Amino acid sequence: MKPKVAAFTRMVVRVSGRVAAFGRRRMVAFGELWRHSLQFRVTVSTLALSSAVVFVLGLVLQTQITERLLDTKSAAAVLQTQAVVQTAERELVGLSNQDSLSDRLNTALKRITSSAPEAQTSSGSAAGAFEPVLASGGTDPTAGAPLSVGPLSKVPERLRQFVELQQLSKQIHTVVSSDGSRTTYLMVGASVSTTARPLQLYLLFPLTSEQATVSTVQNTLLVGGLVLLVLLAGITNLVTRQVVRPVRRAAEVAEQFAVGDLDRRLPVAGEDDLAKLAVSYNEMAASIQTQIRQLEEFGTLQRRFTSDVSHELRTPLTTVRMAADVLHASREQFPPGLARSTELLVDELDRFEALLGDLLEISRLDAGVEELAAELIDVSPIARRAVEQVRVIAGSSNTAIEVELPEAPAVAEVDSRRVERIIRNLLANAVDHSEGRPVLLQAAVNADTVAVTVRDYGVGLRQGEADLVFNRFWRADPSRNRRTGGTGLGLAISHEDARLHGGALEAWGAPGHGACFRLTLPRHQDVPIGKSPLPLPPVDAPPGSVQPVLAKVVEEQPGRPALTANAPSASGIAGIAGIVDVSDLASIAFKEER
Repeated sequence: MKPKVAAFTRMVVRVSGRVAAFGRRRMVAFGELWRHSLQFRVTVSTLALSSAVVFVLGLVLQTQITERLLDTKSAAAVLQTQAVVQTAERELVGLSNQDSLSDRLNTALKRITSSAPEAQTSSGSAAGAFEPVLASGGTDPTAGAPLSVGPLSKVPERLRQFVELQQLSKQIHTVVSSDGSRTTYLMVGASVSTTARPLQLYLLFPLTSEQATVSTVQNTLLVGGLVLLVLLAGITNLVTRQVVRPVRRAAEVAEQFAVGDLDRRLPVAGEDDLAKLAVSYNEMAASIQTQIRQLEEFGTLQRRFTSDVSHELRTPLTTVRMAADVLHASREQFPPGLARSTELLVDELDRFEALLGDLLEISRLDAGVEELAAELIDVSPIARRAVEQVRVIAGSSNTAIEVELPEAPAVAEVDSRRVERIIRNLLANAVDHSEGRPVLLQAAVNADTVAVTVRDYGVGLRQGEADLVFNRFWRADPSRNRRTGGTGLGLAISHEDARLHGGALEAWGAPGHGACFRLTLPRHQDVPIGKSPLPLPPVDAPPGSVQPVLAKVVEEQPGRPALTANAPSASGIAGIAGIVDVSDLASIAFKEER
């Protein structure tokens, strides 16, 4: 038996698990549909509220109808009982103890039964068929026991007690017969006055017709309620659909408009509120389309102007560079003041040439024509090359660069030229702001992400500046002397390079405690970046002075970012407009703080 019980238990557990899993799936599907479908929510809510209203209304109607039937039946039964009591008293006039009580009771009962249909209530309607019972409260002199005529066993004891106390009483009582059938009666009892012994008269009115009426009412209310709910569901679904369908159509058109189909418009039908909404949306879409095209044209002109001017400036710059190199080579033959001017000329020409190169690079990034030449390569050698390129600048400011690279190869699918440029710009920026303190370069890798951080311990960043360091030509402290002679575009270009990889470039800083920049890149271009293996803020960030991380994080998107030659981004258009008036490039280059 035990193996059978165990098998049955396992079967019950399996079935219960399947039922529970099915219920969970249904609940999840219901929750998804509830969150995503306005039409479903309105229909279900209307059905729920309507069901509650129909239930309460049906309950009230059933209660009122049942009480009215019982009140009418009770009033008619009491009048009927009073009339029958009068008949019984007439039939039992002259009854004495010497008479045969049983015979007289049977005679009276027959007379009551035969004359009962003629007994009418004051309203003219009889209370219906009944079963009479006559009972003697005393004892027969010959039998020596209480006598009764009729089904006295159906009368409950409590009702008999009240009637024996000379009280007109009534009670609803259900009688179970020997065959198991149940019959509900309205029983009315009253005392009958005779000259001999006290008698009690009971009339048992079956409530079969009233029960049938109540059952009919219940079925009618149930069927009517269900039909009403179905009609309400259909009406609600139809009405909601008339509102939801235009909203869904508007959402679809808005989504297509957002992805670049600027010619999509909403159909206008009628003159109602939804038609007015469609007209307003179409006007808004037309206005946005016009402004976007104007911005695209303006951005194209700006990019072309920037590129053309940058290229055109290279020719005279080359000539000036050659002349400046000749003067610089002969500077020892010049007076001291003129020799110093020659050195300054060469330095500023270097800065001007770097500025033109950065402008061309960021112009190509904004135009979306840059492509990512990604290949699987170890990031550690790239970081070492960037460190070697910055060591000369670091040596001039007595800044030590410390490097912590992973022992295992940090292989990732990246464009080595762009990653090297990002790290070089971060190192140059850290050296420029380190105030002679060491700069720490760290790299780490995990399953799907590679990260590089550059930490300095210089002036740091004030509250809110971490979100501004990637803006073009932005400087935290314009009055501070620059050591690297940067163009002000390095971090902006680095941010665009990180975005082109599908990664992120973030910044943290605290006044007097330095700053930390973190580059996070995916190890594979078709996999989004995951959790960075290096923390930000850094682990040595001082407690109590750590400001919230304000990061320039790219939008989550699988694989390559959406920068293509055929689809310039809105940020690129705005960025070109916000660079600088290119006609003043030369003056900007020479007016920057040295």
